[in-house]
Amino acid sequence: QVQLVESGGGLVQAGGSLRLSCAASGRTFSVYAMGWFRQAPGKEREFVAAISGSGGITLYADSVKGRFTISRDNAKNTVHLQMNNLNAEDTAVYYCVAAPRSLPVITVRDYSYWGQGTQVTVSS
Repeated sequence: QVQLVESGGGLVQAGGSLRLSCAASGRTFSVYAMGWFRQAPGKEREFVAAISGSGGITLYADSVKGRFTISRDNAKNTVHLQMNNLNAEDTAVYYCVAAPRSLPVITVRDYSYWGQGTQVTVSS
């Protein structure tokens, strides 16, 4: 069982930056691929970024590529999402997710564990 707790959301102006963090429980953090999804009002949940258990492989949605960076610290059981050059379309609830596999994936159903979400609001 893995418990995930996100932090770092908030209100930011367009063009600004935020850094989301996710703290995971458990002693086998490095065996899990980690990721971030987001859901805007009236829209389906969508993939944002994912990272392999070792941290050596990352995946990004086209909409965030070049602006967002996912990273992890296996010694501290944490994963981060650095978000730069934010725009209004990035406004959503962001969820930290974990999958019991080493390689990252982009589909919702592959992630067994979800955090409670953190709100990111970008004002234009």
